[in-house]
Amino acid sequence: MTPFLLMTIAVAGIVALLVLVLKFKFQPFVALMLVSIVVALVAGVKPSALVSTIEGGMGKTLGHIAIIIALGAMIGRVIELSGGAEVLAQTLIRRFGGRRTPLALAVAGFIVGIPVFFEVGVIIFMPLAYGVARATRKPLLIFALPMCAALLSVHAFLPPHPGAVAAASQLGADLGRVLMFGLPMVAVLCLIGYAVAGRITRRTYPMADDVRAEVYGPNVSNADLVAWGNGDYAHTASHAAPGTLVAEESATTLAAKLPPAPAPGFGLIVALILLPIVLILVGTLVPPLLPAGSLLRDTLLVLGAPLVALLLDTLLCAWLLGSRRGWSRAQVSDVIGSALPGVAMVILIAGAGGVFGNVLVNTGIGAVVSNALRTTGLPILALGFLLSVLLRAVQGSTTVALVTTASILTPMVAEFHLSPNHLALLCLAMGGGGLAMSHVNDAGFWIFTKLAGLSVGDGLRTWTFLVTLLGVLGFLMTLALWPFV
Repeated sequence: MTPFLLMTIAVAGIVALLVLVLKFKFQPFVALMLVSIVVALVAGVKPSALVSTIEGGMGKTLGHIAIIIALGAMIGRVIELSGGAEVLAQTLIRRFGGRRTPLALAVAGFIVGIPVFFEVGVIIFMPLAYGVARATRKPLLIFALPMCAALLSVHAFLPPHPGAVAAASQLGADLGRVLMFGLPMVAVLCLIGYAVAGRITRRTYPMADDVRAEVYGPNVSNADLVAWGNGDYAHTASHAAPGTLVAEESATTLAAKLPPAPAPGFGLIVALILLPIVLILVGTLVPPLLPAGSLLRDTLLVLGAPLVALLLDTLLCAWLLGSRRGWSRAQVSDVIGSALPGVAMVILIAGAGGVFGNVLVNTGIGAVVSNALRTTGLPILALGFLLSVLLRAVQGSTTVALVTTASILTPMVAEFHLSPNHLALLCLAMGGGGLAMSHVNDAGFWIFTKLAGLSVGDGLRTWTFLVTLLGVLGFLMTLALWPFV
């Protein structure tokens, strides 16, 4: 086939994917698989080779990412149901003091956001934000906005979250290097998010009646919130009991069945969250400095492998946060197993993205797209960011945006022979695109605005503006680092 025809097929495939997801509300996994099969057949893959092409793409992708995503979800679930996330947030609030509570919640969002998915983190932390807002008589948005922005930033940029893991897998980037550059970068973004959120929330936004009543009680009006936001604490009102947010029913039911136990220690939770990160970083940075074949080098390579590091941490979480605190073996097993249904579809979507990428490569479409992108004159870092932010804006899902972008760029990356550090920065630039443009077609937008009691317009002015700014800044950071690594 001619390059023009292959390019036309590629564009038609991406358009068809977006139409199926947006207009016909297809589940992204089903849409990706359907489009991959049709594109493969139209582009000339023989029917006898179709199954091997599909299975090859799925197996290559899931063989690397499925274990990492599943183990990361298990760690997050144990920390969540043991009460560890709440302990961490409350401890930070006490240590930072009342005036810096928004910063404490942003830091908590950054730390807990590493093993815990965005939606779960919001469900865990929003009651804390409710309680602090009620106790301090300040608008809820002051506390919720920087906290949730930090949670989403970690979700978009860092492993073991599915978009980052899938993108790194398809591009051949080392997860240790992604963490090495990504952790300090996202930490800075969370601090910037806190500072910008402080300016955004100088204005008090009206809250929906049901959320306002749940947080502050039935006798508090939006006028009270405006007065509190302006520093007029003379207004008083009776306050109802704090509202309770309920996470997915299975997790709530499971938590109720666990035996009562003292809350885990702050230091223990931080150590368990940081342990796999440290192991992965050590396994990435230290072995090249040691002689080949040495026992220490081989040991660090094994312990620093992401799946080994996460597996060890899962076992430690099960013991330290579960068995040692009175959970039976069956309860530990149930808690760990309860993490899998929530990530199963995410894993399949990532695998389907691998299928789409394999189809593009095997049909020659990838090479044609690569040549076309090269003619734009844009550096590959900018292409990664722009493609991911465009897909994020159009269809909403961070994971789908990153997976699809990686599929499109993989042939181009192979031709450029980028260094390991540049591959890591490319993944992070794409993460910036996956963070930006959270608006009305993104589930995260609705989770935040509904729980914060914001209208759609105010959600766009606050949430969408902040995460888009942070996504752009994240890209600019990778651009600044590019010449020096």
